[in-house]
Amino acid sequence: MLGDSVELVPDSLTPAQARRVALAAQGFGRPIAPVGTRQLNLLLQRLAVLQLDSVNVFERSHYLPVFARLGAYDKALLDRLTFTRRSSYTEYWAHQAAVIPIEQRPLWHWSMAEWRSERKELGRWGAAHPEMLDFLRAELREKGALTSGQVEHDANVRRGPWWGWSDVKMGLETLFFWGEVAVAGRTRFERTYDLAERVVPAEHLGRDIPKQEAIRELVSTASRALGIATVSDLADYFRLPQAPVRTAVGELTESGELIRVAVDGWREPAYLHRDARLPRRIDAAALLSPFDPVVWHRQRTERMFGFHYRIEIYTPAPKRIYGYYTLPVLIDDQLVARIDLKTDRQAGVLRVQSAWHEPGQHADIERIAQLLRETAAWQGMDRIEVTGVGDLAAALTSQFSSTRPGASNVERA
Repeated sequence: MLGDSVELVPDSLTPAQARRVALAAQGFGRPIAPVGTRQLNLLLQRLAVLQLDSVNVFERSHYLPVFARLGAYDKALLDRLTFTRRSSYTEYWAHQAAVIPIEQRPLWHWSMAEWRSERKELGRWGAAHPEMLDFLRAELREKGALTSGQVEHDANVRRGPWWGWSDVKMGLETLFFWGEVAVAGRTRFERTYDLAERVVPAEHLGRDIPKQEAIRELVSTASRALGIATVSDLADYFRLPQAPVRTAVGELTESGELIRVAVDGWREPAYLHRDARLPRRIDAAALLSPFDPVVWHRQRTERMFGFHYRIEIYTPAPKRIYGYYTLPVLIDDQLVARIDLKTDRQAGVLRVQSAWHEPGQHADIERIAQLLRETAAWQGMDRIEVTGVGDLAAALTSQFSSTRPGASNVERA
């Protein structure tokens, strides 16, 4: 729990202290309570960015950081908060495709302008297809919000280098990156587009912030979300260019918002946010999405946890080591295992396709099994099945064995 946290004014931290600072800043270790709108909003403001990804073999990625920190919640409630037309959140290319607080949108106007440059692929594409962009602007102005599939045009057939997008989809995404179009909601995860002035409140639409000032504000936000970070960590949180981030870090250090510290074993200096707290311990059990801020910057993950992590979705099956969609398992302040999960919705089964112990860590099998039961219940699955792959598979199989009365059933709150 966080109740035992202390004020931080150190010159140096141990690796364990740095982990606890980082996890506390990310919202781990807090008491689990019933999750409603208030709790979701507080977490989304704390994280400041929720990465989106279309892979759905276990669960769409943006749902998982919330579950990892808050426990079971209603995904439909999160959808209503983030994917409705009058939402307090919006989508933009912040880190990757992501949900961000809508008041953060003006901090990206410099990026929207830069995407128009013919030095960028979308800028070159837009310059080569002005008729398509004019057609799409007119369609949205006349018909209102549309998905790409609802646009009637001969060029609305899949082709091209960007995931096989049609020219219609490419045009809508170009206008989205340029800031002319905004996401007006999603249906079954498909974006609906509309003109930005019909989606984004005027106070956020017309506010232009100089690039360096905007980046300084984004670095400040990232530093709060990370707790403790190197310059490269801070740049990665919103995928910002390194040079202006270094300038911003210098300015924030001079103002006292950031405190330069050393962490044992870290080659680069670390920067501690002045509001960061150091819990004496972190009590957590969570499955982390590959796109969770705790692990999405793989160099930071390895530096902070000694955990070498690569997602193997794009690795041919015979060359995979751990599995298709392997999730790191956080127990307290360590990554102790990795588990490849698949939600078989038709059969009502959460399938553990592989389970691996992290060398040098203590993997409390009962806590991991309970975490899987809670996960299956949140997913609405009736049971858990382990395939037997991985060096933790046998121990997990015994936890869900039919020889243990009731162990194969999902425990529901």
